Amino acid sequence: MSNADPTRIAPFNVKGIKTERAGPRLIVLGAVHGNELCGPRAIERVLAEFESKKLNLLRGSVSFVPVTNQKAYERGQREGDRNLNRNLGPIEHPQDFEDRIANALCPLLSQHDVLIDLHSFHSPGEPFAMIGPANNNGTLQPYAQAAQEEALAVRLGPRRLVEGWLETYAEGVAARVQRAEQSDDPQTARARLLNTDPRYGVGTTEYMRSVGGMAITLECGQHDDPAGPEVAYQAIINAMAHLGMIDVPARAPRTDIELLKLIHVTDRLNAGDAFVKPWASFDPVTAGEPIGYRHDGTAVTALGDGFIVFPNTKAMPGNEWFYFARRSSRSLNLE
Repeated sequence: MSNADPTRIAPFNVKGIKTERAGPRLIVLGAVHGNELCGPRAIERVLAEFESKKLNLLRGSVSFVPVTNQKAYERGQREGDRNLNRNLGPIEHPQDFEDRIANALCPLLSQHDVLIDLHSFHSPGEPFAMIGPANNNGTLQPYAQAAQEEALAVRLGPRRLVEGWLETYAEGVAARVQRAEQSDDPQTARARLLNTDPRYGVGTTEYMRSVGGMAITLECGQHDDPAGPEVAYQAIINAMAHLGMIDVPARAPRTDIELLKLIHVTDRLNAGDAFVKPWASFDPVTAGEPIGYRHDGTAVTALGDGFIVFPNTKAMPGNEWFYFARRSSRSLNLE
């Protein structure tokens, strides 16, 4: 890990609060994608409550990054030069703005124990949290803190949890590599290179787990949903309460949790590819049901009974169009 202080060199501002009493080291990120505003608004609210002494940190430390991707945030768009939440890791020879962010963000993450990354999504749908894998010794994403992560996730607020991100992307990358095309446009070529990199599925939470922490992505609702900042705010409070960091009663675990597992990602291959209707995340589908049509009229159908996740009508060709999920049989830790 670098000895440099990321709060001094980072292309983002870090607001830190710490105590002398040992405890969890929590970090909360907002605006990893610049057009997702629930995180910045919620973090601003929490910081104001610490400033006014409505909240007091009892132990450990918490770091807030209200705007992680300043360039994308100022432009009001998802990305600056590329998607920060893909291929996240230290970059020896930075090529774009997101590479510079990664070189400051990765050492910052490694200095913490727990990450809450606040996001929102394009289509309508209720909030949900994305969790990591069950404990395993595999090569893709070995992990040993699933029980602790699950216990936190069931207390953040949303009833729906989703697993299976990195496994799904490993398969998606393999398919993407097979059809990768060459381009004379440097930016397009760069995007394709990233899309076909085996690390393409590694974002903030995956990186956090790789350096020994636990991490949850909280999707707080549709981008413009006025309830999104409240969902994000409550999640921050619930996380700190569960971790014993503030003098607020810990929330009991939800008993109505719905756990889904991503099993497949379908890319948009052509600008003419279109959905059959305006899908929302977690709309149910039945086996063989048409989801969309390719530009040549070929139907894209559901792999089985399940759910559509992250349908994106604005997906660029070669990028994720939608995900397919099924109910998971995994048993969650509620303690």
